[in-house]
This record gives sequence, C-alpha cells and structure tokens, in this order.
Amino acid sequence: MTVTPNDMANAIRALAMDAVEQAKSGHPGLPMGAADIATTLFTKALKYDIADTSWPDRDRFVLSAGHGSMLLYAVLYLTGEKSMTIEEIRNFRQMGSKTPGHPEVHHTAGVEMTTGPLGQGIATAVGMALAERMLAAEFGDVVDHNTFVLASDGDLMEGVSQEAIAIAGHLRLSRMIVLHDDNGISIDGPLSVADSVDQSKRFEACGWRAETVDGHDQAAILAAIDRARASDKPSYIACKTTIGFGAPTRAGTSKAHGEPLGKDEIAGARKALGWSAEPFVIPDDILSAWRWAGSRGNAAREAWTAKVGKLDPATRAEFERRLKRTLPAALGATIEAYKRKAAEDASPIATRKASEAVIGVIAPIVPELITGSADLTGSNNTKVEATPAISPGNFKGRFIHWGIREHGMAAAANGMALHGGFSPSDATFLQFADYCRPALRLGALMDVQTIHVMTHDSIGLGEDGPTHQPVEHLASLRAIPNLLVFRPADRTETAECWQAALEASHSPSVLALTRQNLPQARKTYVAENLSARGAYELSPAAGDAKVSIFASGSEVGIALDAQKLLAEKGVPARVVSVPCLDLFDAADPAYREKVIGKAPIRVGIEAAVRQGWDAIIGDDGIFVGMKGFGASAPYQKLYEHFGITAQHVAEAAIARLKLI
Repeated sequence: MTVTPNDMANAIRALAMDAVEQAKSGHPGLPMGAADIATTLFTKALKYDIADTSWPDRDRFVLSAGHGSMLLYAVLYLTGEKSMTIEEIRNFRQMGSKTPGHPEVHHTAGVEMTTGPLGQGIATAVGMALAERMLAAEFGDVVDHNTFVLASDGDLMEGVSQEAIAIAGHLRLSRMIVLHDDNGISIDGPLSVADSVDQSKRFEACGWRAETVDGHDQAAILAAIDRARASDKPSYIACKTTIGFGAPTRAGTSKAHGEPLGKDEIAGARKALGWSAEPFVIPDDILSAWRWAGSRGNAAREAWTAKVGKLDPATRAEFERRLKRTLPAALGATIEAYKRKAAEDASPIATRKASEAVIGVIAPIVPELITGSADLTGSNNTKVEATPAISPGNFKGRFIHWGIREHGMAAAANGMALHGGFSPSDATFLQFADYCRPALRLGALMDVQTIHVMTHDSIGLGEDGPTHQPVEHLASLRAIPNLLVFRPADRTETAECWQAALEASHSPSVLALTRQNLPQARKTYVAENLSARGAYELSPAAGDAKVSIFASGSEVGIALDAQKLLAEKGVPARVVSVPCLDLFDAADPAYREKVIGKAPIRVGIEAAVRQGWDAIIGDDGIFVGMKGFGASAPYQKLYEHFGITAQHVAEAAIARLKLI
C-alpha cells in the first residue's frame, strides 16, 4: 500500500499521544495539530542529513513552541536519529531520557536550541539567520541555508517576539521563515479572550512577507515555503490548524493543550485518523518512508564537503577554525602585550573605555568577535573601529545596531553563538539587564559563549539617578548558574576579563564596566591571568594582616585607599580584588582558603547590595555598599552620601577590631 503524506503525519500524532499518555504529562495538542507542518518540512523542505545533525550548512529548525517537544522527538525518531530510540520516546519526560519536557540543546541530538520560555525561539532564530548571512558574506556559498521557526500563538504574544521580528524585518533576513501554528487556542480558552492582533499585518508592518495557508494541506504548506524561499524578505506563514487534530472531543479546545488525552480519547483519535497500530508501533512502510526522508540530504552534505575541500588552503583553514570554535593562537600574546603597557600607564580611565581599547587590539586577531549595542554605541564603547556596521541587506561588518531592543538583542546573540562561526558580544547599561534577563538565563542554560557588555554599572554613573543606577543587578546575575559576571577594576583586569570571557567556551559572560574613571590598580605586570582565578591578593599587608578587604571593580581603588588609612593607624590590612565571584566560588578550596586568608576582620566593598558576599566575608563580616536605591547627583557626592568611602571602611574595621 502506498504511504501517503497523511500517514506520515499521523505517525507523529500517534507517537505524541502515546508518549504523553504514558508519561501522564505533556502537551499533545501542538504535535497533533502541527504534524502536517512538520511532515512537510522534514520530508520535502528542510536541507538536512539525519546522519550528521551537526552539519554546518544544514537548515536550522527551531521549535519555538517548546512545549510541543514530542513533535520534534517523534520526527527525530522517525527520520532515524540513532540516539532517539523508541525506548527514549517511551521514556518521555523521565529522568535521564533524551526526551525531556522541553527540548534541550546539547542534550538531544537534532535539537538546535533549548526552548520552552515562549518567544525565545523566534528571537534566538533571528541570530541564527543573521549569522548565516554574515558568514556567507565572508566565506561565500559554502554557507547557504535557511532558518525555519515553528511558533505558537503564545510565542507571538510575548513581547520579545516584536523585538525579534522588527530586527529581522529591518535587516531583511530573507533566509528566515516563520511558520505559525495558528490554532487560535491558548490555555485560558479561545485566543480571542486575550488577543485580537492581525499577525499577518503585524509582520508586514515590520518588513516581512506574509501569507496564510491551510495548516493541514501539505501541498499548500510546501508551496508557501517555496514562495518564502524566493522572497527577498523574511517570511511569515500563518498555518491555520486545529489543536489536537483527530481527537474526537478535545480537538480545537484548550483541553488538548497541556494534559494527556486519556485512553478513551486516544482510542477515538486512532479511529478518526485511521491509525490501527499498537501504541509506540510505527508500521514498517511508514517508518521506511520517514527513514528515506531522513537520509535524502546525504548527497547535499557530501557535495558541501567537497565544496569546502576546494576552498583555497588559507580560507579553508580559517573557515574550519571558526566552525570548531578554536581561538586564534595569537590571543594570549596580544593580551600580554596590552597588559605590559597597561601596567606602565597610571592615568585614570573608565573600564568602559579600557574595554574599548581592549576590543581595539583583540578584534583584528579575533575576526569572529562581533560586537553591537542597544542604541548606546557611544556610551558602551563597543564598536569595532575601521569596520562597517551591518545594515539592511549588507552583512559584511563587525558591529550590529540592535536598536532599543535589549531582550531581542540578547536572544539573537545567543542564536549567533549557537549557529557557530562567531563569538557575539552585545551591549547595554547594566540596569537594563532586567530587560534581557530571560535570554541571559537561557544562554547560561544552553552553555553558549555570548559576551554581554554592560556599562554604567553602579551609582557611579551619577546624575541619571536611581532609575539608571543598578544596585541589585550584580547579585541577581550572579545567581544565574553558569553565567560569569566580571567586574574589572582597571585596564589590566579589563583585558584579563575579556580574555577569560573569550576562553569560556561553554559559558556566557557579563562584563560590568564603569562610566567613571578609575585609578590603575595593577602597577606591576604579571603574565598569569589573575582575573581568571576569580579573586587574588592585589596588595599584601605589611605584617600579619588584621583586616582583609575584598572589593570588585570601582571599589578596588577605595579598598587600596582604606588599606593606606589603616596602615597609618598601625593596622596591617591586605586587599583582595574580586573581579569574578563566580569563578572564585568554583576555585580549588585550597586556593580559596589562601586568598580569603586568616585575618580576624573581613570587609567587602561593592557599590551594590550585599547578597553573594557572605561566602567570602562571612555572616559577621563588614559590608560597605548599598542597602537601597541610589540618587541623582555627581558620583563623588553619591559615594560620600552612601558611605562607600575609604574613611568609612577604615573606621568600620577599627571599630570592629576594638570589639575583639
């Protein structure tokens, strides 16, 4: 019997129903409703070879609606991904399985990114599509693929989706195609209870091509995709579907969304779909058709490999280095040369300006470094000089104007990192980390190397006042696992933090940088990257230390001044610079013990809240910092007003010593 496209789509529906039922949790509605979309993509439209899910020139498929994960797991099993066995499908949502509740990149082969927080998939895919165009502009037709997104109504209601589609439309990312599972149902019921947006007009207003098709007509879906691929704009295809397609009483209702259908409903769905196979069983002829679909891209992959082999040797070597994410060998020597000069320059400098100088020396030897800013280019100081900025339809450049779209920017940067070929860096003020926090968290969860430059890092920004002065942000960012938060104190530490961020291949980083000038704290050249240790003794005590002073960033200078005041009072004190609490927390216990030392009094200084510092100074340690929001005034007045001064540190330490 001839296998039909409906048969192949029903295989997805059957596996989704069975897996969710066995797990007693999950979301059957989307896989059943979007099965025709997925079948069209994976059997006719996508360029991929299931034998190598990491093929660099594959089309990317992002399941932005990650709650419908069984759609993707079913397709991976059906197309023949070796690690996606029927046993893994049976173990849906169970401990240690390859089939977690939401797709996780690096955990399951064939998953392009971790999705589930709605809106993140479509926003991250913008970065993938942008990276493809930028890499193609640099290396030619060895880079030639599309980025497909399957998005739900919920994805498009999230605010970050607006930032994403605005960026993609402005830049004319024609290789990006969004297929909307347009079923008109949300958890609360019909979408109309909360939303009445005309999505096609919305996308068109942002510079996209838009059309609507029957989401259960595979021929119509394919024709729409073909039209999208021929367009010079990104494309939005609204696929009108029925959630829980085939379920006799739940199809088209919110009851199909996020709970098992139940045995009776599944029996009815099997009858309605004409599916007679036992649970978790795919008839041989249907499975064979799917396996052929999974292997149909083999010839294209082999042809691509041959094309790469014909590149001139230097271009090929650079292309392969970039894909392997190997840093240029000259980076270490470049940083060392910069540090030698920095140690000789005692003039005060803001670390945002020091960062600009570091970018100036590393950008020429790290061509994969791409920078950008959320409309704060002149304040963040991240532009790679002497190179053009990316502009609509022109992808030869090193800098991206993201506009005032912090969330979309950070998500797209994650996408560039996931795509490969680039080490993306974006920038905004530290205060606006709150506007992109979901993308920062997801980047940490996905182990991507994205560098977020966040300037104006404290009350030290001055007159703009408490709306722009971050006080809780360092603590809140440090609370995110696998996100490295760097706060350098001078030129030298800024260079070291940039190096550490570039070398942290499985972690995103935040570089928290000052607006105000800071003195040069490190006046002696040391070859080792001390900042990569997280903390180190910057200035030892003259004798047995009675006080250990720990500080980060702009407060290191205050710590050094306090050390001098204490010395004048006959109190030996030492200063420890803490450029990265996260790395210090992960350091060898013996090193931590040595750096923390045995002085009876410990003082922490940071123009921020205390959270996180007790791991170093102890519950009874002295903390000099912020207890509330800032104020509007010149920064010198603010430090005095809030008591973040060398005099206050010395007085507090002496007062505590008298109690011992």
